[in-house]
Amino acid sequence: MTELRLEPGSPAPEFTLVDQDDREVALASLRAGRVILFFYPAAMTPGCTKEACDFRDSLAPLQAAGYTVLGISRDDTAKLRQFRERDALTYDLLSDPDHAVHEAYGAWGEKLNYGKRVEGVIRSTFVLDAEGRIEHALYNVRATGHVARLRSLLGV
Repeated sequence: MTELRLEPGSPAPEFTLVDQDDREVALASLRAGRVILFFYPAAMTPGCTKEACDFRDSLAPLQAAGYTVLGISRDDTAKLRQFRERDALTYDLLSDPDHAVHEAYGAWGEKLNYGKRVEGVIRSTFVLDAEGRIEHALYNVRATGHVARLRSLLGV
């Protein structure tokens, strides 16, 4: 099975998802600036909490550089709301329960989990430019240290 992988310069797949407060968020509405989308397996798990908190702690410099940060998982909005409140996350979390947006970005597929092949979320981050094109497509990122490497890559 060949996995979809987005490449720099390709158009970012459009989507409309609901956030932790059940508000619709359309990617097209964010066109004026640059966007960072990070796909993570599950709210309130240790690795995802570490990654989400790293984005929270780096949000001010990322926003100052013109980036909007959005986290995307398969969790329902109630769990996203709980995650956001528990960890004082200051950016929106989007719900993609049928993983259609994950698939459109290549963030869903076969992966190794503790030595077993399973189908699921591939922890990935995408940086989109103001025209809606992929600037960076980072697949199979690690939860710990990823945000620091991303900031270095972006010069932020």
